[in-house]
Amino acid sequence: MSLVTLLTDFGTADGYVAEMKGVLLSGAPTAQLVDVSHDVPAQDVEFARLAFARYWRRFPAGTVHVVVVDPEVGTSRKALAIESDGRFAVGPDNGVLSPAMLVPGARAVSIEIPQGAAPTFHGRDVFAPAAVRLLCGDSLEMLGTSCSDVALRRTPEAQRRADGGQDGQVLAVDRFGNLITNLTGRGEGTVELAGTLLRISRVYGDVIEGALLALVGSHGLIEVAVRGGNASRTLGIGRGAPVTLRRDGGAA
Repeated sequence: MSLVTLLTDFGTADGYVAEMKGVLLSGAPTAQLVDVSHDVPAQDVEFARLAFARYWRRFPAGTVHVVVVDPEVGTSRKALAIESDGRFAVGPDNGVLSPAMLVPGARAVSIEIPQGAAPTFHGRDVFAPAAVRLLCGDSLEMLGTSCSDVALRRTPEAQRRADGGQDGQVLAVDRFGNLITNLTGRGEGTVELAGTLLRISRVYGDVIEGALLALVGSHGLIEVAVRGGNASRTLGIGRGAPVTLRRDGGAA
């Protein structure tokens, strides 16, 4: 079965996603389309990159991932198709596809823009047709010219402290208002951010309703949450806020 995943900032009110699906299913009628999300904040490439990093290798080999968060659509930025770890990714050359491109052995081509493609809608006229060609058996090289100078984004690493802790930052705020950081840990220590100290809990249910907590999320990164609430609103902070993991204890 042919699998295509879709991640965009298009929303679902205007028909843009449906247009892309129409192209995909017209060219590959048996393809299974998986809507990852169309609620990426408008033009937020970094949010989309982090989301893409979470799921792209969870899908079976041969999957074609289409990612369209493209503030520079129609400019001189390249359109990319990537083959990495047995999977394909199609999208703009703005760093959103970095998780796939940073895997050893990954290959990329600059997609040839079809004649007549709308300069404002490459999702429909460039990326969806490229995905169809991959689904139908075209090789990566048949889509365009080999490309090595692609835009890359990397998740900033937390800095190690002399006490064994880490200095980091909030990477993202998820739909629950949880603050996802770049701190890593095994559930020990104290997290400090916005003047608040939190010992690391195991699960959300370790604290009472409405209380702040820190815990290690399913992705292995430490996050700060409010049980039944929104940590970003409670603390008044968002992406980029500094955060520290202390190994020497501290009051919760």
